[in-house]
Amino acid sequence: MVSTFIGWRRPSKVKSQPYECGITPTGDAREPFSVKFYLVAMVFILFDVEAIFLYPWAYIFKDLARNVETRWFGFIEMMFYVAILLVGYIYLWKKGALDWHKTQK
Repeated sequence: MVSTFIGWRRPSKVKSQPYECGITPTGDAREPFSVKFYLVAMVFILFDVEAIFLYPWAYIFKDLARNVETRWFGFIEMMFYVAILLVGYIYLWKKGALDWHKTQK
């Protein structure tokens, strides 16, 4: 707090510019991103988080395999989960959300 009150304040144009790793910035820092960027980011996070749920199932599957009923129940439930993911993936693929080279209108 002391430096705030007694420190030197010499604002300049160079000090106000964003630091870009030693490279002189070009363009506007407030330039909007394409909506496609945000959609791809959300799809990645969605499938990444859903794929994380496969790890605990794989870890406990050996415990489920000891009993015939729980083995098949655990396997069928996970295949149902994977089928839901696959339907979502196919839907996004058909909608063109995964096409990087598609031109925007």
